[in-house]
Amino acid sequence: MASNLPMSPQLEQIHGEIRDHFRALANGFQRLDKIKDSTRQSKQLEELTDKMRECKRLVKEFDRELKDEEARNSPEVNKQLNDEKQSMIKELNSYVALRKTYMSTLGNKKVELFDMGAGVSGEPTAEENVQVASSMSNQELVDAGMKRMDETDQAIERSKQVVEQTLEVGTQTAANLKGQTDQMGRVVNHLDTIQFSIKKASQLVKEIGRQVCGYR
Repeated sequence: MASNLPMSPQLEQIHGEIRDHFRALANGFQRLDKIKDSTRQSKQLEELTDKMRECKRLVKEFDRELKDEEARNSPEVNKQLNDEKQSMIKELNSYVALRKTYMSTLGNKKVELFDMGAGVSGEPTAEENVQVASSMSNQELVDAGMKRMDETDQAIERSKQVVEQTLEVGTQTAANLKGQTDQMGRVVNHLDTIQFSIKKASQLVKEIGRQVCGYR
């Protein structure tokens, strides 16, 4: 349909360039599915992104030229050309969405498996990890991810041991405190007994003293 559209030579040239870029994008994304190396995938995506930028520039140029020629075209021709412009915009947006999907997939491979926390002294940053991951094969990425999960399991196990030791110390401390409290209670009771005995002895001494005085 597009080839049968009545266009000026300028519009036809721009339209042809856009269609050439769309064919290149379609072929590029097909090749991207067959690439397993993440570094080559990133490079291919950069090239496709450049083509999309050029497509966007050409679509804008097509729109400007279309507006310049609008007064010289019939309403029907203008409608057909505007429909073609909208069709090209939708096609370009579909490639943009496809690019985002691939970028998200690459980002998950490179960052999420290796992002150990930026800003921690001695630890690699996310950017450094991406650079390391970009040179690794898919199998190496999987192995690295498995290693990370093993390290996480070990860290969890160590944390559980610390918690158990803390609980054990807390239980022992509570037992010691209870023992000390019981001991203090016994001391107080003993002191009360001594005080009572002293009081009774004092009363007995007084009684003996009165009896002695009575014999005189």
